[in-house]
Amino acid sequence: MPVPMVGRAAALEELRRAWTRVQHTGRAVPAVVTGLPGTGKTTLAAAALQAIDPDRVVRGSARLHTPAPYDWLAAALAGRDVTGLPVPRDALSWLAQDPDVPRERYTPEALLRIAVATVRALVDCGPAVLVVEDLHALDPASLTLIAELAGADVPALLLVTSQPPDAAVSPLLTSRTLARLSGAPGAVRQHLGSLDAEQVRQVLSQVYADHEVTPRMAASVWRRTGGNPYRLSELIAVEGSGGPGALAGEPGDAPATDLTAREREVLGCLVEGMSNKQIAAALGISVRTVTVHVSNLLRKTGAPSRTAVALWAVQRNITEGAAS
Repeated sequence: MPVPMVGRAAALEELRRAWTRVQHTGRAVPAVVTGLPGTGKTTLAAAALQAIDPDRVVRGSARLHTPAPYDWLAAALAGRDVTGLPVPRDALSWLAQDPDVPRERYTPEALLRIAVATVRALVDCGPAVLVVEDLHALDPASLTLIAELAGADVPALLLVTSQPPDAAVSPLLTSRTLARLSGAPGAVRQHLGSLDAEQVRQVLSQVYADHEVTPRMAASVWRRTGGNPYRLSELIAVEGSGGPGALAGEPGDAPATDLTAREREVLGCLVEGMSNKQIAAALGISVRTVTVHVSNLLRKTGAPSRTAVALWAVQRNITEGAAS
């Protein structure tokens, strides 16, 4: 379940304005979105693309498992018809990481010029959006290319997402690249932090439109997730069927007092990781009876699985444990 774009409206509007500058000036405008994992960088970039609806999008990302020079450009070229691009064919094949191409015969400086010319040809007359996903994971050659594009005569919004440099494959070069992008004329730099408790309440109010979300509930959910949008969406997906009160770890939609003594015993066994057969042996009841109790626990707690039921019990400290 996606988390609504709460708390990101100003960032989205600034990206829209950056796109307007590209349209008016015909020059590259970098827009850098940084943040820790799970803060919504990719979500914001996707929302920006949807809002500005460009005719041309050139997208590339790091290839973490098989890193090679110019990975970003190779990803951008993948699946494209490159016939007619005004660049040397052998150099283009090398930049596209064609497995049959011979070893490059160009100097690094010449390859960089060809890479810039290739991107310019992909953009054509523009305006376009160049999407650079996970700058922190890119190879050094790609980082050099992205930095060069920031000052190139290319009519494009250079939309970059990145974690902080200390998480990068090449921390120093990533830091320099981010600095060069941010220092370009008209550049946008957005750093996404965690949501605060009020923003978490707004998210929950949108997701659970038929429920009242109190500040106390929101504060509890905020403490559980740290305000991280990804963790919040995961919490909603895993435990959210019981309503916002269940997310907050408060007795509400599934009070602990609704559980029978036997259900509490079964719950304790689930927390210990027992199978239905093991629970039956421990409590001296049939497997079929255990199945009924487990089904009742799922229904009463609103949990989607046995694991979620066990987590629900641990959070409320209401387990009884297995019988002796």
